[in-house]
Amino acid sequence: MTRAEELAPHYSRFRVAERLLLTGHSHQAWPDVALHGQIAAFTDAALDVDAKWERAFERADRLRAAYASLVGGGPIALGANTHELVLRFLSALPLRSRPRLVTTDGEFHTLRRQLARLAEAGVEVVRVPALPAAGLADRLASEVDDRTAAVLVSAVLFETSHVVPGLDSVASACARVGAELLVDTYHALGALPFDATGLAGAWIVGGGYKYLQMGEGNCFLRLPPQAERTRPVITGWYAEFGELAAAAPGQVAYGAGAERFAGATYDPVSHYRACSVLEFFEGQGLTPGVLRSISLRQTTLLADAIDALDLPGELVARVPGARAGFGGFVAVRSPVAGRLQAGLAARGVSTDSRGEYLRFGPAPYLADRQLRDAVAALGEVAASARRTT
Repeated sequence: MTRAEELAPHYSRFRVAERLLLTGHSHQAWPDVALHGQIAAFTDAALDVDAKWERAFERADRLRAAYASLVGGGPIALGANTHELVLRFLSALPLRSRPRLVTTDGEFHTLRRQLARLAEAGVEVVRVPALPAAGLADRLASEVDDRTAAVLVSAVLFETSHVVPGLDSVASACARVGAELLVDTYHALGALPFDATGLAGAWIVGGGYKYLQMGEGNCFLRLPPQAERTRPVITGWYAEFGELAAAAPGQVAYGAGAERFAGATYDPVSHYRACSVLEFFEGQGLTPGVLRSISLRQTTLLADAIDALDLPGELVARVPGARAGFGGFVAVRSPVAGRLQAGLAARGVSTDSRGEYLRFGPAPYLADRQLRDAVAALGEVAASARRTT
């Protein structure tokens, strides 16, 4: 029995054995035990009403510990999405005295849109070309100066799946002038082990919505040691949760560690679900190394099958390179990526597109046959598109 055949029965509610779900880089199926977590959240609320929070906080602590183990340790602040966590980070920067942010032109919309809006408000935003990824760290490091408040970059590029090497050199450049480094690991965690070497002073953001199968509401911000010296403007009352009794009227207090960047009252169901999935991963031996091994095998199969279609390069061109330099999906460049996605959907193949990139994201529960069937459908859709262009 293959690994996919072993895993697929545990995802019966998502019917993964019957469907060609190639959006594993965006929304993987949840194992059936995720529902048990959601029911447990309701049960605790029904039994304990407002006293449920003690049990909810236990789940939050379990989730923090799991994220810390994936990113090299450190205090972990939780949030419903990465945008609210990035806002808390940005609100802690000295933008009046250092009104310059450095990023790339290949960041996900969370950063792209927010930084564009800050640029409209007068913050200098420098965007360096994301490609080629091999030299991205050097390009970022060269832009860091004493007016730079922070560098914001992804560990894996969301359009092409390129892994960005050498981020430790960006961290060193930031440390030399007192700038901060924020690394977005959303497309790394669960697809490949994240190497935190040289990044002890970096802020790390990410979440479990994609490859970790936790669903919505499970994002985090790893705080570096210097976070203790910050006073973020955008936080909630949980940021002084432990100081409430002693807080004077009008006083803005901050807790220690991750509490400093906390939000406010939240829906704890997501954390119950996440903890159920964490237990499932542990029981199935789905460690970062195992997940990377599965991902590399599947993405290599997809890449080879796409190449074997021998499609016209002006219509469909797979992003080239050895698979070890990529994350958990295969990107295909096409001027009609959206049309190809729609054609695949009509044939029962779920993919997605971002601009001119069509993305194929496998998951551990998918069989090789399903991957080949998805690529065969791409051949049919591309042939149809070729006839009509």
